[in-house]
Amino acid sequence: MEAIYIPELTKAPERTEVIAIQEFISGLETLTPVRGQVKIQHQGNYLEVSGKAETIVTLTCHRCLNQYNHRLSIDTSEMIWLDESASLPYEGAIDKEVAVEDLIETLPPQGYFNPTEWLYEQLCLEMPQKQLCQSDCAGLAADISNSSEKIGDRRWASLEALKKQIP
Repeated sequence: MEAIYIPELTKAPERTEVIAIQEFISGLETLTPVRGQVKIQHQGNYLEVSGKAETIVTLTCHRCLNQYNHRLSIDTSEMIWLDESASLPYEGAIDKEVAVEDLIETLPPQGYFNPTEWLYEQLCLEMPQKQLCQSDCAGLAADISNSSEKIGDRRWASLEALKKQIP
């Protein structure tokens, strides 16, 4: 997918462009191509972006370390504000407290919108934080075949031998 020049959206029918997707996204390791669509609608001072897509990824279980396949799907929308200051480099303090209302995406009105990058970000946000192959995964199985033998720190072996000599 190519980046969309934002002023060109105003010339599109209903100021909308719908992009059908069926491809692998660079940086996102998937078993199947990402399939779906992204709809970008120019609303004057913001873009309304919505997308539906799905793919299959291979994840590693955090408990048993086995790999398993997971269907990743999104059905989301977002408003991206068009602001001239979005193209200017940030010159403020590195440690700055940000208000909740300032946590918005912005693009310059004469810039480009990259649907591939947007889709990549949305799919990454949908990745499960707790990756479990099954809800009742027991985890790694411990080998307890020699349970009668006491497992201890070998540095204390000399003291154990001395304790056995004392009646």
